[in-house]
Amino acid sequence: MVGEEMGKELGGSLPAENVQALASNNPLVDESLQIPIIDMRKLMVEDDEMGKLHLACKEWGFFQLINHGVAEEVIEKMKVDLQEFFKLPLEEKNAYARLPNGMEGYGQPYIFGQGRKLDWGDMFMLGSLPASQRNMKFWPENPSSFRATLDKYSLELQKVSTCLVKLMAKNLGNNPKHLTDMFENGRQAVRMNYYPACVNGSNVMGITPHTDGTGLTLLLQVNEVQGLQIKRNGKWIPITPIPGAFIVNIGDIIEVMSNGEYKSIEHKTVLNPNMNASPLPHFTFQMLRQ
Repeated sequence: MVGEEMGKELGGSLPAENVQALASNNPLVDESLQIPIIDMRKLMVEDDEMGKLHLACKEWGFFQLINHGVAEEVIEKMKVDLQEFFKLPLEEKNAYARLPNGMEGYGQPYIFGQGRKLDWGDMFMLGSLPASQRNMKFWPENPSSFRATLDKYSLELQKVSTCLVKLMAKNLGNNPKHLTDMFENGRQAVRMNYYPACVNGSNVMGITPHTDGTGLTLLLQVNEVQGLQIKRNGKWIPITPIPGAFIVNIGDIIEVMSNGEYKSIEHKTVLNPNMNASPLPHFTFQMLRQ
């Protein structure tokens, strides 16, 4: 089954060792740095930008992608429909609940335990491509435009991610077609996370530290509430999202395929204690392999 197969890969994201202890005992944060910014329009014509992409993948494993070619109205419509879905009554969202041991569908990844920080948020996972393998019973019909919006958004991000993988393969000196075929003909998924406002934000965490067990992840943050942090040189670096940009990170599969030259970096989502009244919605598009 598609859900079970997806679980084998996405189930997935590799947890860091002793993540709860790591979260509470390693509070060092460096706000002086930001991940690189890559201009996709320049990637098409400038060798310098290709060099910046190569260094971003080698030294950071994360970058923000601007001028990516996805129309603003496509992005904004996806944001609106995503937020409208999470605003639905719980019983209506539970109509799309994950099955036991399944990965697709709606659910809450809370982890309870005395003295532990809790994973706090709603999660909704869908297999998006290829279209022939979609499990439509998990695709919401409310909002009424959700299915068509997600279909269009997924196809647009497939173009962006395939182009990026091709350029990365070129930088690595590999056959671009070999790498792109592995992902282009493989499965792709979307994961929607919604971190509600929490009055005890210091006692919870959006997602504990992990790396992504995927090829490539493109993240769209729906608002400007700061939450994503990446680990670099023993410190956590908060990411300030650029409006309209995608935050791109290398997954474990590409790290392996590049023989470790490109890095799959540990990251987490934290709740901003100064923004307890604001939810933090994330939308991630993940490339899997065949």
